[in-house]
Amino acid sequence: MIGYAFMGAAHSHAWRTAPRFFDLPLAPHMTALAGRDPERVAAAATKLGWDSSETDWRRLIERDDIDLIDICVPGNLHAEIAIAALEAGKHVLCEKPLANSVEEAEQMTAAAEAAKAEGVYAMCGFSYRRTPALSLAKRLVDSGALGPIRHVRAQYLQDWLTDENAPLTWRLDKSKSGSGSLGDIGAHIIDAAQWVAGSNVTGVSAMLETFVKERPVGGDFVGLGGHGGTDGPKGPVTVDDAAMFTARFDDGAVGVFEATRFALGRKNAMRVELNGTKASLAFDFEDMNSLWFYDASDEPNAGFRRIQATEPEHPYTGNWWPVGHGLGYEHAFTHQVVDLVGAIASGEQPTPSFADALRVQKVLAAVEASAADESRWTEV
Repeated sequence: MIGYAFMGAAHSHAWRTAPRFFDLPLAPHMTALAGRDPERVAAAATKLGWDSSETDWRRLIERDDIDLIDICVPGNLHAEIAIAALEAGKHVLCEKPLANSVEEAEQMTAAAEAAKAEGVYAMCGFSYRRTPALSLAKRLVDSGALGPIRHVRAQYLQDWLTDENAPLTWRLDKSKSGSGSLGDIGAHIIDAAQWVAGSNVTGVSAMLETFVKERPVGGDFVGLGGHGGTDGPKGPVTVDDAAMFTARFDDGAVGVFEATRFALGRKNAMRVELNGTKASLAFDFEDMNSLWFYDASDEPNAGFRRIQATEPEHPYTGNWWPVGHGLGYEHAFTHQVVDLVGAIASGEQPTPSFADALRVQKVLAAVEASAADESRWTEV
């Protein structure tokens, strides 16, 4: 694995946990962790359960005892690492968004297609797909329970940047992150909406906004943000703080999307709602074990009913706790490992593929282009 911060910790937990709760066809061995600082990466390797550490990611690709590379670094590094790994015959798991540009994502997808012909597979880490309640929503849509979809509504609301003195992290530097709320969290709802609905966004009209133009360069870093000093130097914020767009889908549905890190009181409200001709469903990650479902054939005043997605027949949950004992954020990453390892063992393409992630990247690019052109309608 390359990188050991927020995503690195989540992925490490998943690699450790998956074989202890699921019967995997292959046994993951956590061989080596890479990072730039020798002391910090060595400490992280010990803490997170890795056998050894490296200070150059290229060494991981050169090693014969490594079969898979897990990429958990900022987006500006994804393309170089993923392409090199795939060309060296290593399977790849890459965090989202796939890249910082459509061009990079296309190069990565081409490398993944070439590797697949040799039995080497690549997957992008849109982990919310593996939340049992959202997976259940996908199952219901695929069964025809909603009928044709008319509306898709998706939000991702956080508030960790509302403090104007939160420090300037790499997520606020376009050269590293590619975009702000749009790519960081908007990519998740674009993928989730397209995946659950079973259709793709074909055009958008968008608006981006940066509320705080500069932030302290240093400070106390806590979680994703923290608090910087008010008297020290500041640097420019070069990404969006909020992204909003309307969309059309290839099956005729219309959509509304919103991503922001300035919604006070909303900590991780990743929401998806679909309205069909026969039924509607709604999901909110802040109540992640629940799926809300409305069937038009029910009594007129029945309203939405809550499905607690913890039954053994629901996706993934049968390998965990008794009914009603909910799962958490980390479990989606474990399910991601389970699905990836299973696909590799069976010689099948894991999903989401790099081609799936490229479709998301193209929507991100269309949103940026529309916002830069006075919200003009822009085809994907």
